Amino acid sequence: MAAHHGAAALNVTTFCEQDSRLDGHLPLAAMARLLDSLYGQPTADAQVAWSASGSCRPMLCSQPTPWLQLRAEVPVMLQCQRCLQGIAQRLRVDRAFRFVRTEAEAEALDDIAEEDVLVLPQRLDLPLLIEDELILALPLVPRHDGACPEPLPLPADDLLEEDAAPHPFAALAAMRGKPQ
Repeated sequence: MAAHHGAAALNVTTFCEQDSRLDGHLPLAAMARLLDSLYGQPTADAQVAWSASGSCRPMLCSQPTPWLQLRAEVPVMLQCQRCLQGIAQRLRVDRAFRFVRTEAEAEALDDIAEEDVLVLPQRLDLPLLIEDELILALPLVPRHDGACPEPLPLPADDLLEEDAAPHPFAALAAMRGKPQ
């Protein structure tokens, strides 16, 4: 079954119980919070490709638990932190989410579980979750691999040699060489 960007709310329990799968595309331009981190504006046709699949997995001493596997991918332009020019990168998300009934249960499992543990919502805003995960996938310090294509130009003041300041230990060295 295919989804379009208008399908915002997902009943997680039903989706997972039926082992459902959705996939589709979302316009990158609709993700305002993600756009704030990008270099320049994306093209009008830039799309986030995504898929979500649900399942219920048996857990020890409890009923089967809803799980959601989310994948998303989008090419973006970021600003290289060395040369301050644009750099094309592909953001990729491949995350598993385990849903539990209460906040206390989520907190207890958060430290020991490898997957992300979320409280089961009545309706899940899937495009919002996709945007959140893409924001988390942004590199902390984007930069070109290896050398930048154009190094950052130095201001003209930095190119001029300043008068050589005396070395702070020059006076000490001169005193050391003198007899007392």
